[in-house]
Amino acid sequence: MFGVTKAKMILDDYIVDSKLKIKVSPNSKKTEIKEVKDGVVFVNIAAPADKNKANVEVVKFFSKMLKKQVRIKSGLKSKEKTLLIS
Repeated sequence: MFGVTKAKMILDDYIVDSKLKIKVSPNSKKTEIKEVKDGVVFVNIAAPADKNKANVEVVKFFSKMLKKQVRIKSGLKSKEKTLLIS
């Protein structure tokens, strides 16, 4: 719901100690940031949660947007995740 430039600016404000808290909604129509609320980035992911596909899409999406290396620090099997940005 945000353009890439605006989304990157918003995300920079929520990365604390190289960590970003997100909440994922898999099986969405498209991959996009939905909103930011209480320090958590809500993101729609087009890929299904099945066989780690949504996690792979999360890493690709945030890596491309932030132009940095991203990995999932916690929440591999949860909708609530903490990303490590380096």
